[in-house]
Amino acid sequence: MGLKCGIIGLANVGKTTIFNCMSSTKALTSNVATGTGKSNISTINVPDNRLYELEKFQPTERIVHTTVEIVDIPGLSKTTGKGEGNKFLADVRNCDALIHVLRCFDDPSLPHIDGSIDPVRDIETVNFELQVRDLESVEKKLQKVEKAAKVGDKEAKKAFEVLSVYKNHLESFKNASTVPVDEHDKKYVDDLFLLTTKPVIYVCNVDEKSAVNGNQYSNRVKEFLKDEKTEILIIAGKVEAEISELESEDDRKAFLADVGLTEPGVNKLIRAAYSLLNLETFFTVGPKEIRAWTIKKGMTAPQAAGVIHSDLERGFIRAEVMKYNDFITLGSEHACREKGKLFVEGKNYVVEDGDILHIRFNV
Repeated sequence: MGLKCGIIGLANVGKTTIFNCMSSTKALTSNVATGTGKSNISTINVPDNRLYELEKFQPTERIVHTTVEIVDIPGLSKTTGKGEGNKFLADVRNCDALIHVLRCFDDPSLPHIDGSIDPVRDIETVNFELQVRDLESVEKKLQKVEKAAKVGDKEAKKAFEVLSVYKNHLESFKNASTVPVDEHDKKYVDDLFLLTTKPVIYVCNVDEKSAVNGNQYSNRVKEFLKDEKTEILIIAGKVEAEISELESEDDRKAFLADVGLTEPGVNKLIRAAYSLLNLETFFTVGPKEIRAWTIKKGMTAPQAAGVIHSDLERGFIRAEVMKYNDFITLGSEHACREKGKLFVEGKNYVVEDGDILHIRFNV
C-alpha cells in the first residue's frame, strides 16, 4: 500500500530544502525567487525504530522499512493552472496527502515573491489557487448532469443538487473538505479527485534559533489554523538539510542536540502523515527478513495478508499474532507461545498497530 505525499507551497519557501532533508536524492535549491520547472520525486523509508528493536531478539539477514513517495511540487502562485501549471496541479491531484510548507524565516538575500513574509497570506494564496481548480472541475460536471436532471433522471437530479452545494461552497473561498453534505452524498464528486479535500500537514519552515519553540510567524499560523483538524510542525529546514548530509549517526545526533532536538523534524512529519491518513504498521519477523507493512486502520487480518500478497488473502486460514511489546519483553516467539501471548485469530480479527503477524494460508 503506497503512500504518496506532495510538498506544496509558494516558490522559495523552502519546499525543496525540506524535500532534501527527507530524500537521498538531493534536488537543486536556488536563491532566485521562482519555482523550478519540474517536480522532484523520491521514495523514502518511513523511520521506525521498532524494526531495530525486533532485530535484537530475532537476528535477520535484512530489515525492510515501509516506504513513502515524496513529490516536491514546483511553487504555486497566482498564475498556476495555466500552461505548465496544469502539470503541477495534476501532481497535487495524484497525492494522498499534502505537506504545505510555509516560510517562517527572514532572509534578505531571498526575496519573497509577494514582497514580505506573511505565512497566513501564503496559506490563503495557495488555498485560492486550489479552490479555483476545484470549482472548474465541479462546474464541468454540473454541465454534464444538468440536462439529465431536467428530463427527470432522479440520480442526475441528486447529483446536480450536491454539486451545486460544492459550487457555492468553493465560490465562498472555502475548501471542499468542509462542504456541508452527508457522507454518502460525497460519491457524486469522488471521480473529480478534488484538490481541497486532501488532508494537509502544515510545516512552518523556521530559522535555526526557532527550531524548538517556533517564532512570531509560526505562532500566527497556529492561531489561524486553530479550528482546523490538521497537524502543524516546526522544522528548521536549512539546519536539518545540513544534518542529513552528515554520514555518521553520532554526528547527526550531536548536531540535533546542539539545536535542542531529539530527532529530525522530518521523522515527525512522516509519522504525522501516517496519522492523518489513518495508517498503521504491522510486522513480519523471521531470520530472512524483518519487514514493516502499511495498512489502513480497521483492516482485518485477511486484508492485511493481502497487502503482503493477494494469494495470502485469497487462501487465508488464520493469523498467528504477537503484540510488539510482548515480543520484546519476552524475547522470542517461543516465549510468547509459552506465556499465552501468541494468539490465533480468524478472518474477523482487526489488526492493530505494531502487531507481528504470521499468516497461515492455502491456495
